[in-house]
Amino acid sequence: MNSLQVIGVLSAAAIVGLGIGALSSLLGRGGGGVSQELVPATSVKYNICGMSRRNCVVDGDTLWIGEVKVRIADIDAPEISSPRCDQELDRGEQAKRRLLELVNDGPFEVRQIGDRDADKYDRKLRVLIRDGKSLGDHLVSEGLARTWTGRRQSWC
Repeated sequence: MNSLQVIGVLSAAAIVGLGIGALSSLLGRGGGGVSQELVPATSVKYNICGMSRRNCVVDGDTLWIGEVKVRIADIDAPEISSPRCDQELDRGEQAKRRLLELVNDGPFEVRQIGDRDADKYDRKLRVLIRDGKSLGDHLVSEGLARTWTGRRQSWC
């Protein structure tokens, strides 16, 4: 390979690299959109979190998408880690199982709403959308969560 051919190969590699960089920017790496880590793969199967903290549901309003912990920003679901009564624990377990069903029902989008990227626990604040409707709204309509108003309310 002569020097002109080498330069041509290096130039092509640089152009491909720029294209990949632009694509990454559109997907949110280094930009203002949703980071690529938060773009759920369509073939991913979610489970209840256990030892693994990847593509799993923690509770009715928290899950791991890839290796990123996400708090569903538009709802508040009953607590299961520190419930204040048996009713809250029961409904929280129902919300967790239902969220698992919803995320496994097919592809969904992950969107940031508002200006806050993360909460005080460093969970990404996102809304999950399928067919133009929030998955959180499904939980609300089934009585397994409340629309987030900015503060927690008792489930007891």
